[in-house]
Amino acid sequence: MAEVRTGTSGWRYPPWRGVFYPKGLAQRRELEYLSRAVSSIEINGSFYSLQRPESWVSWREETPPDFLFAVKGPRFVTHLKQLREVRTPVANFFASGVLALGPKLGPVLWQLPPRMRFDADRMRAFLELLPHSTGAAADLAKEHDERLEGRNLLETDADRPLRHAVEVRHESFRDPAFLALLREHDVALVVADTAGKWPFLTDVTADHVYVRLHGDQELYVSGYTPEALDVWAERIRGWRAAGLDVVVYFDNDVKVHAPFDAISLAGRLRE
Repeated sequence: MAEVRTGTSGWRYPPWRGVFYPKGLAQRRELEYLSRAVSSIEINGSFYSLQRPESWVSWREETPPDFLFAVKGPRFVTHLKQLREVRTPVANFFASGVLALGPKLGPVLWQLPPRMRFDADRMRAFLELLPHSTGAAADLAKEHDERLEGRNLLETDADRPLRHAVEVRHESFRDPAFLALLREHDVALVVADTAGKWPFLTDVTADHVYVRLHGDQELYVSGYTPEALDVWAERIRGWRAAGLDVVVYFDNDVKVHAPFDAISLAGRLRE
């Protein structure tokens, strides 16, 4: 049966303290607390810098046995290099400890910058590089450079499927050729609600759907009304009925809407 998980993009936000997180809760216990309220969380610290193996291990250990993490690929790959000549940076990413999540490792998110236009050859080369199993990711991780010496994890406890999703932010990606490339490589196109700022695309290109809800009225700020959540629940039921696994992450974190919206949406989907 297709699986649906809802959660938030990240968990360490000062405004959440005393609002979603109880007053007095130690910061080191915030992941533990949130992971008991939602079924998945997107790790976004990996977007800004390579994390250390011990961090990945602790995140795995602090969460319930059936929990799932999505992992955001590094901006060095997507924003600085813009997918050009990134074999070693992608190897470094997988060598940094990602595989320590074990069975809790969900899809990897690759968020492209707004200035980046669709280039078929560049996109094809990147998609061909992506490993689709943890075993293949471990093999690629062994190609890391000297920066990961002494701070890497190059093995997986089991060879599992590994999924990927791409979030685009330029209108040039409204191109059938782009969708065809994603389908060819079984990579999901992120369904991103961005208050109209960036493309809203709902094409299914893989055996899973990856949704990011950044706010439907004001980017990163506005909460979702009960009516808006009903609409999203109906969409998600449709994907689930089609046999597609779905992950949904709320990124409207500024005014502490994200965790409450994730919990509300999960409740609708259980009904």
